[in-house]
Amino acid sequence: MHTIAVLGGGITGVTTAYALARRGFAVTVFERHRYPAMETSFANGGQLSASNAEVWTHPSTIAKGLKWMLRSDAPLLLNPRPTWHKLSWFAEFIASIPHYEDNTIATAKLAIAARRHLFDWAEEEGVEFDLKQQGILHIYRNQAGFEHAGRVSGLLAAGGLPRRAVTPDEMRAIEPALQGSYYGGYYTESDATGDIHKYTNGLAAAAERRGVRFVWGAEIGSVETDGRVATVRVDQDGREDRQCFDGVVVCGGVGSRALAAQLGDRVNVYPVKGYSITVQLQDDASRAAAPTVSLLDDETKLVTSRLGADRFRVAGTAEFNGINRDIRADRIQPLVDWVQQCFPGVSTRQAVPWAGLRPMMPDMMPRVGRGKRPNVFYNTGHGHLGWTLCAATADLIAGVVESQH
Repeated sequence: MHTIAVLGGGITGVTTAYALARRGFAVTVFERHRYPAMETSFANGGQLSASNAEVWTHPSTIAKGLKWMLRSDAPLLLNPRPTWHKLSWFAEFIASIPHYEDNTIATAKLAIAARRHLFDWAEEEGVEFDLKQQGILHIYRNQAGFEHAGRVSGLLAAGGLPRRAVTPDEMRAIEPALQGSYYGGYYTESDATGDIHKYTNGLAAAAERRGVRFVWGAEIGSVETDGRVATVRVDQDGREDRQCFDGVVVCGGVGSRALAAQLGDRVNVYPVKGYSITVQLQDDASRAAAPTVSLLDDETKLVTSRLGADRFRVAGTAEFNGINRDIRADRIQPLVDWVQQCFPGVSTRQAVPWAGLRPMMPDMMPRVGRGKRPNVFYNTGHGHLGWTLCAATADLIAGVVESQH
């Protein structure tokens, strides 16, 4: 197995191609956009957050989802219109609740491994991506949330991640710009933030230097395999092209489910929409009033990152509404309001909205491994932790492909 097709040019596709190239494979990446990282990897929350490894398959998630169903500004919004895909996904989500603790621990371990690869690759290849290694502060407004976080900390510790409880005074010392009243927090010093779009583009350039071929503007018409040869048919600039490879790795984000079905596999990825705003810090007062430490507000399910001196990213929420990329004003407004509440000195005059579809598996665990056919592989379904986990899963799947060599 020498030639490998990677389907998808987001963060998982690019890291996978890079990891395969390091092992000597001849890699071709197919991406329907003209550039890398133009969908879910474009403007996410920016957190490299092992401390956010808690999977969502907890009974409280169901209760919150039902409570919030009729609120358009709710952190978690479910379109009640049933589809077979949605029903099957939620049935598997509920069935995964007994594995909540084990999956949280496993995710924490994966996130710690990913951090090492991601930083090492960036240093080796000279990738600049607004990396800020000042930790992540989780903030809690009430005792119940804080106590649940304490239980989660035990699971994270079992996965090898230390984080410490902090008082409101300690929170203000860690991030003096934060305004408001809080019960307490948890601080993970080893976590970081960075610009996923910059990183993906920088690593794609490094992959090209290592011989990876990128085919941009390539709509995948079909993919099939006989177990020995994988055939990819693409439409590029109105021309159909057919190329053959020894193997194929599906890194197609929310499109992975349809691609897997063509290859005889079931990968039950569901598109969970998230939103972000990128606040342009255009004046000295805004730059001084914006936080430098990354935050996660558990009650509102919002995360922040400071990207360089002049950008402040706020992202979050979860919307179950199928393949829908619309940017809704009623979902963006709570992010703007949150900035005004927690950082009133920051001007939101220039806040650029964005929405992306997270590819989520029902058990919240990425699908990394072989398909039914010996030359089919998957690295997809990372949900809201694609940026955090991608480097580890890329290295893992490259190892699996190499073992087939």
